[in-house]
Amino acid sequence: MNLTSLVPADPALAVFFQGLLLSLGLIVAIGAQNAFVLRQGLRREHVGPVVLFCALADALLITAGVLGMAQALGENRQLARALALAGALFLAWYGWRALQRARRPSQLQAASGGDGLSARAALAQAAAFTLLNPHVYLDTVLLVGSVGAQQPAALRPVFIAGAGLASLLWFTLLGFGARRLAPLFARPRAWQWLDALIGLTMLGLALALLRHVQNGP
Repeated sequence: MNLTSLVPADPALAVFFQGLLLSLGLIVAIGAQNAFVLRQGLRREHVGPVVLFCALADALLITAGVLGMAQALGENRQLARALALAGALFLAWYGWRALQRARRPSQLQAASGGDGLSARAALAQAAAFTLLNPHVYLDTVLLVGSVGAQQPAALRPVFIAGAGLASLLWFTLLGFGARRLAPLFARPRAWQWLDALIGLTMLGLALALLRHVQNGP
């Protein structure tokens, strides 16, 4: 599946959609952070601040990753190619895992009961679920950062914008659409289809990154 054929030929739009698809593929998963945002949405409790915090945290981590990796790579083309190859292999592994998950039923559950949280407590929990998760640094900072750093300097902000928009869209959908989405997310079949789509997307991005490694800068 060649995902590059699904995006516009304009380089800026292609880079924007690459960041968007990559970020969506990594963020849409069954996990504590998504379950917490869904819970707050079900309770209609501090949804806006929680959604905004999660989206801004992702955007800052993505920006730090892209700019930091770009600075670290500098003119070291061998290191850039090595990181691109490692990223492609990780994306291929991630895609394969998603396709394997699609074969096994799973669901996202978020209890709507319990005591209410103050705004400060809700944001503290959102920060914990976001920043104390080691995968966020592997996925958002290292992987997304290394892929974004492969882009021309002028297009890196476009990549960051696409990746950041993915987080904003997802958390907004999850938080403010919780009442309608909760029954869907409780269905294993929905997550099987979603994991299948994520798997194909990640494999397509891995192929695109491998072509980048093969063609060189």
